[in-house]
Amino acid sequence: MQNPEAEYDALIDRAALLYEQGRYQEALAEADQADDSILPWLAEVTHLRACLLAVLGHPDQALAALQSAATAGAWWDDTLLTEDDDLATLQSLPGFTDLLESSRSLRAAARPERVEPVLRLPTGDVRGVVVALHGAGQRATHAARDWASVTTLGYALVCVESSQLMSPRYRTWPDPERSRDDVARALTRLPTELQSAPLIAAGFSAGGRVALDWALTAQPQPVAGVVVLAPALRQLPTEAHRALEPAVVLMGTDDDLREVIEDAGEQLRGFGVSVEWLPGVAHEFPTDFADRLQDILVPEAERPE
Repeated sequence: MQNPEAEYDALIDRAALLYEQGRYQEALAEADQADDSILPWLAEVTHLRACLLAVLGHPDQALAALQSAATAGAWWDDTLLTEDDDLATLQSLPGFTDLLESSRSLRAAARPERVEPVLRLPTGDVRGVVVALHGAGQRATHAARDWASVTTLGYALVCVESSQLMSPRYRTWPDPERSRDDVARALTRLPTELQSAPLIAAGFSAGGRVALDWALTAQPQPVAGVVVLAPALRQLPTEAHRALEPAVVLMGTDDDLREVIEDAGEQLRGFGVSVEWLPGVAHEFPTDFADRLQDILVPEAERPE
């Protein structure tokens, strides 16, 4: 039996896939299957349900769902309520302004916990330290799962958890300065024996954007290289602080963010960052990710036959 967080992740993955396919009624049916074990994610599941109800032409029901969850303590960052196109039809309804005020009050009273980075050590000598940043809506434990293979390649793995919450359990990296602070804090927690090892900035999606920015700007501190998957790029720095090795962006050809990476291709190449395209891969980790990391992180002469 899956633990509650794994059940929540699976439900969101199923609903998100159906949403992307335009199968909104089926996606809503998936979200409606949430049981009491997923109550800690009430705010997140309710936001999903509200989006689907609104898209299906039921804005009153969508607002009622959000109001009910807020009564139970759920809250959302303003942007999730006012800038999500799916919820645009709710903004003219009586009660929406009150929902915003209630959500703001609950958020102001929330005290997000700072989570210690997840550390995994390799067996044998340490080649370097991969510092992995999770994607939006994920946690450091997800990054520890997805980047685990680096420990078999001689790298220590440090997974940083964002302190920035968009709802009670939805962590992401919207503020660049706070993101750098989160990374800097995690680096101070490195064991003494790892503090002089080369750092590789790594990340997925929103975490990939932050990792790439970190590597190019050397803030909060310089790194040796960078490896990111499907970075949700916004604005790149105007110049790179130093040459990086490795310097790789992995991007699926079926990813919705493909055009963003294509548009940034010339600038990335100018920074010495190569883009490797993953045929048929959407916004997800490819099944051969471990092999690709080996090719990127281990010199050819040192790879197993």
